[in-house]
Amino acid sequence: MYIVAVSTAFGSGGCDRVAEQPGSRIAGVDALPLAAAGPSWAPAPQEVDGLTVLARADAQGFALSTRHGAVRFLSGVNLGSTTPGHQPGELAINADDYHAWFAAMGRMGVRVVRIYTIHPPAFYRELASYNLANPDAPLYLVHGVYFPDESYVDKQNLFDAAVTTAFRDELTDAVQAVHGDLQRAPMRGRASGAWDTDVSAWLAGWIVGVELDPDAIAVSDRRNAAAPGFTGRYFGALPDGSPTERWLAARMDELATAEAAHGRSTPIAFTNWPTVDPLVHPDEPLRQEDLVGVDANHIRPTTDWPAGTFASYHAYPYYPDFQRHEPALQAFSYRGRSDPYAGYLDALRRHHTGMPVLITEFGVPSSLGSAHNGPLGRNQGGHDERAAMNTTAELLRMIKDLGLAGGLVFAWTDEWFKFTWNTIAHQIPAERRQLWHDPLTNEQHFGIVAMDPTGAVNPDERTLPGADGVQADARVDEAYLHLEIRLDRPMPGPVTVGMDPLPAIRGEPPPTVTGSPAPAGAGDGNADAALVLDPTARTGQAWIRTGLDPLPLDFPAPPGARPDPVAGWQRYQLVTNRPLTVPTTGRRLPMEILDVGRLPHGHWDPANPHYDSRALWHADGAVLRLRIPWAFAGFADPSSKRVLVPAAIDRTVTSPGVTISVTTAGRTTTLGTVTWDDWQRVGYRERLKAGATTLRDALIATAG
Repeated sequence: MYIVAVSTAFGSGGCDRVAEQPGSRIAGVDALPLAAAGPSWAPAPQEVDGLTVLARADAQGFALSTRHGAVRFLSGVNLGSTTPGHQPGELAINADDYHAWFAAMGRMGVRVVRIYTIHPPAFYRELASYNLANPDAPLYLVHGVYFPDESYVDKQNLFDAAVTTAFRDELTDAVQAVHGDLQRAPMRGRASGAWDTDVSAWLAGWIVGVELDPDAIAVSDRRNAAAPGFTGRYFGALPDGSPTERWLAARMDELATAEAAHGRSTPIAFTNWPTVDPLVHPDEPLRQEDLVGVDANHIRPTTDWPAGTFASYHAYPYYPDFQRHEPALQAFSYRGRSDPYAGYLDALRRHHTGMPVLITEFGVPSSLGSAHNGPLGRNQGGHDERAAMNTTAELLRMIKDLGLAGGLVFAWTDEWFKFTWNTIAHQIPAERRQLWHDPLTNEQHFGIVAMDPTGAVNPDERTLPGADGVQADARVDEAYLHLEIRLDRPMPGPVTVGMDPLPAIRGEPPPTVTGSPAPAGAGDGNADAALVLDPTARTGQAWIRTGLDPLPLDFPAPPGARPDPVAGWQRYQLVTNRPLTVPTTGRRLPMEILDVGRLPHGHWDPANPHYDSRALWHADGAVLRLRIPWAFAGFADPSSKRVLVPAAIDRTVTSPGVTISVTTAGRTTTLGTVTWDDWQRVGYRERLKAGATTLRDALIATAG
């Protein structure tokens, strides 16, 4: 799900980008093999009834007209509208970003780039520049138009005059931007400037609207049941179309009218997702996930619109839950095994017989945290980068194998501003979320390109005072607290690293590794968070004092749902599903919890052949290296040093810094306090994720 938000005062501080020289600034791109010369993908539009038609979507499928023939499957990527340190409404991407990204997309085998909203003029200039420089391998554009006014959710009325007028105006502006004939004054949350570059020669489709809210749409349909049917010159709603479908048909007709005024006809679709798909899911445990349906079959182009229409879905393999419980999906076989996601895609294709279906968002994130479990291990997180790229590549090939007309990977870059349901309440203040990068928030890690934090404001490593022959260095960045602890002897057994961000809180020392004997006097009673590590077994666990435990903010755990606290300490865990009941069978499903605090041991340097993007610690003799996600140290916002304290008035308390202790062989040593400067700007380095070549191969193999 992509979110456009208006800018905030906190996000205006900017960012420091670390360039890679020479060659591509995106680390890893230059190592990609150059694509072999192939047939020309130069656009070869046709003239139909006085309109220029580059692509058609009809009962025969999707067909993009190129010099080498009709392309029947669109493979590509979704591109957001911001960079780290900014909200998307700030539209912070500049010409240099687009220039570097388009070149990298070409090396990655991307054929189509989809955007969600009107981008700044630099996007269109750089796209045209890239395509003119690569005439036989251009990037085709699928352009989105977002709702400028999403108040229909609160008003529960899609037909609200302000909502409709704002969207109508945005549709017109989007067409003018594509044709290089738009000027807009600065306005909060919108791109502004002069659009003077026509990119319509490479426009493969329009996808308008947003992932509709089911509760709002259900009420809106009842409220507007008497709304008249709609038949425009280019699009109309069938007589049995719902009020929402009639409204969408009118907006699509308005877009087509604006396009036709420029002499072009392009396939137009609206954004849809499983939550409001037209299929019936009686096994879905959550009422809102099968409350209402919106059906592309009920919106049809007239004969005056030769480019036609298609069905566009954002569809992921882990949500909604009906994929886990629907017998028909469980029974569907793909490549010799039950595959509910493949079954769902096939059901969409069959429902829309006579209309091409494109999966315009899909993929899995490469994050430490996860928000939901999916069949076949395709969870909403918890994957290292190679596994995430491999799964996304597998899904892209599946989408084509099943006869759908396109697959657009979500997304090109990691997006720091994103949130997800099982960490959003932990990140306070919310308006600063884009200023740090949370490994536990899966939504921030969907990118093909990692945006690795560099610590712009606090780049230097600092030596802590140490004691008793134990030394330590510390560094902070926008994602982690980094520590290198050098003991005076090799680690003989379990090690506890204590962290005290709130000196006022005192209690019992942290627990030891489960199943291991506690060294005499283990632990620091001042610590509020702790990592308990076993270098021999290479296992570890993050713990948090029960008073600082964030999990109850998301859902109170029923008795027995998670392990009991140990002496006032709780394992650091995330909820991935609430207790639910399958309506058709009455089967009660227990609460699902991810022990995200199980600490992976390994190497996190991408240059290391054993690189694991999830690794958090590494023990080597007497040296212990750690990178600690800020949440594990108790922080709700490291950029302003705020610690999450659920019982506090605003749920946060400002920290003076983190005092570090280490306990090993019955001895506890306080190493010193890590302090840092608050930050309003961020630093990052762009890097192609490990395993991206597997996705590149799939993008190349499926295009055509």
